[in-house]
Amino acid sequence: MEPAYKRVLLKLSGEALRGSEPYGIHQATLQNIAQQVANIHKTGVELGIVIGGGNIFRGIAASAQGMDRASADYMGMIATVMNSVALQDALEKLDVPTRVQTAIEMHQIAEVYIRRRAIRHLEKGRIVIFAGGTGNPFFTTDTTAALRAMEIHAEVILKATKVDGVYDKDPMLHEDAVRFDQLTYLQVLEKGLHVMDSTAISLCMDNDCPIVVFNLNVQDNIQRVISGERIGTLVAHVLATGGENE
Repeated sequence: MEPAYKRVLLKLSGEALRGSEPYGIHQATLQNIAQQVANIHKTGVELGIVIGGGNIFRGIAASAQGMDRASADYMGMIATVMNSVALQDALEKLDVPTRVQTAIEMHQIAEVYIRRRAIRHLEKGRIVIFAGGTGNPFFTTDTTAALRAMEIHAEVILKATKVDGVYDKDPMLHEDAVRFDQLTYLQVLEKGLHVMDSTAISLCMDNDCPIVVFNLNVQDNIQRVISGERIGTLVAHVLATGGENE
């Protein structure tokens, strides 16, 4: 199927790599994600990926327990590098060319993030995994995803989650939770919906970068989104005819 986008930014949570495990990386889950990404690569889509580190270390949680916030966030950034190297390894076992670029210098492990080099890798058909967050504390990997998407001129941010879109409340806790088919950036901010943090949403709004939130756990969902199929929740400037839940 012909892809609907030429260049995309895929945002994965660290928890996505955890699978059914309470901590760390579940190898079968990692391999499944890598296979889905490899299938996208075969279509010719240029793909950048940002991964969180919550399966290993959560800076905000550690800060709440008394650790200095900056120190905790730096540890979280290091966790994203670990996840990025794991995904790179899984992709390269499938003969998919990748580069890990990190905002925190680790010359023996990954390239330093350089925007022009990242774009060149994408143009050459390599998947670029952006690690180390923005390189600054007090920013989430959601903000990293929005920032990198703008820098590489991605057409869309695909946010892979464990639920099938954006709800008015947590569907894991509330049976009457209502899913939105589409939302504007302002609606996300006004309703306080947990799509991405407010900094990331504002950045996408200011630069007109749409976000698609979808369920990663449904096989081949990444391909379906990239082919243009309407699944999950679309966040953009203007709603299509029919409003929030057409």
